[in-house]
Amino acid sequence: MRRRGLVSNLYRAARMANDVSTLASGNPHRIARRARNKIIGRAVARAGLWRLLWG
Repeated sequence: MRRRGLVSNLYRAARMANDVSTLASGNPHRIARRARNKIIGRAVARAGLWRLLWG
């Protein structure tokens, strides 16, 4: 398994903090939007579209 660098860990912590903040807000629209964006982002990443655009 690859070790993550400091910057990678900081970005990961920021994403996790955003998830926690979204869930703690209790706003169902915000929670749904966050979940939808995570699902879309993962699908785009798995499809390799980010590499096509910026690779």
